[in-house]
Amino acid sequence: MFIDHSKIYVKAGDGGNGALSFHTEKYITNGGPDGGDGGDGGDVILQAVPNLTSLQNFRFKHKFIGNNGAKGMGKKMYGKSGEDLVIAVPVGTVVKDAVTGDIIADLTEPGQKVVVAKGGKGGLGNMHYANSIRQAPQFATPGSAGEERELSIELKLIADCGLVGFPNAGKSTLLSVLTRAKPKIADYPFTTLEPVLGVVSKDDFSYVIADIPGIIENAHEGAGLGHDFLRHIERTRLLVHVVDLSAADGRDPIEDFKTINNELEEFSLDLASRPQIVVGNKCDGVSEEDAKKFVDAVKGMGYEEVYIISAAGMIGVQELADKITEAVSKLPPTVLHDVVQGGERVYTFDEGKKFEIVIHEDGVFEVTGKWINKIFNSTNFEDTESTNFFQRTLENEGVFEELKRAGCKEGDTVRISDLEFDYFD
Repeated sequence: MFIDHSKIYVKAGDGGNGALSFHTEKYITNGGPDGGDGGDGGDVILQAVPNLTSLQNFRFKHKFIGNNGAKGMGKKMYGKSGEDLVIAVPVGTVVKDAVTGDIIADLTEPGQKVVVAKGGKGGLGNMHYANSIRQAPQFATPGSAGEERELSIELKLIADCGLVGFPNAGKSTLLSVLTRAKPKIADYPFTTLEPVLGVVSKDDFSYVIADIPGIIENAHEGAGLGHDFLRHIERTRLLVHVVDLSAADGRDPIEDFKTINNELEEFSLDLASRPQIVVGNKCDGVSEEDAKKFVDAVKGMGYEEVYIISAAGMIGVQELADKITEAVSKLPPTVLHDVVQGGERVYTFDEGKKFEIVIHEDGVFEVTGKWINKIFNSTNFEDTESTNFFQRTLENEGVFEELKRAGCKEGDTVRISDLEFDYFD
């Protein structure tokens, strides 16, 4: 099964807690604080690799958790930072924020990387809080949580030339004679159920051709298979529009040509404006008069490059191949419309609220959240300095101000974790 889109959840590693420690050594009294800092959490990184051709690896695995930083230790020893989690994706992967839809990155080059979740910072050990007044701090700070988010990843194949047309128009046969690709070929609609790539090499120049599963009318609205795979020709420099001249199933070749171009336009005006070579295929099944009628009609619509061939009979194929090679070699790379939004930033994170105020039926105001719990758990409430630091942190982060906005008055009960206290303004 060809998997070309998926949703995943990523969370970077948490920072390690700072250490609460004092220097102890024989014959040395009051050695002072020597708690080291916690290590930083590992980032989550997406990296484009050339050996992947689909998002098959994400079919069953949708959750990726980064490595946490180690906690600090005594003797001013820093905790080890968590290793980055690198997730391999195919070249051509577009990464979006699943909630906002913002484009984070378009990975079009092998080895290209993007940080999608930043690891948390390690907490500070108590050695940082010693001063002339507070010579033995009984507290350290916890590491911060790693960033987390849901991502939408989508593959858009990197191909220089895209074959488009109705099902059973002969695109797979044409690809097989132009390249060494071996697509499934049969005399029924939707033989090709996933994009197939082939490489054309001539002298020192080579390029990639993609056979896109058949597009039908209303494909841009989801009909048939085309809607799922139109994205795979968005990067192409050149479109080769293959039309079945034989009309074996009763369709009109000229109307087929118009219909496919309309679908391209409905899907993307930029895509519809790409240079296009028109190929009337299966010419060995029609008269010269009917073939000329098709050529005249297409040229009357403004398309100058029209070739009449039989891919199966190898009629006119070499001339077409030479023209495609010439055209691709002269066309500049497609200017991608998928650009990272927000300037040079490669990721945007919503850090979210550090805490939340919940008012219970009994009138208790509870302050909850991962951040507030970490601060609480790192506080030594038997030590005055540590308790004072805890209170200053709440004040600096706006916890008391938020309690007032929520209607908390003097004498009301406030709960943080398993601690309850009376609020005083």
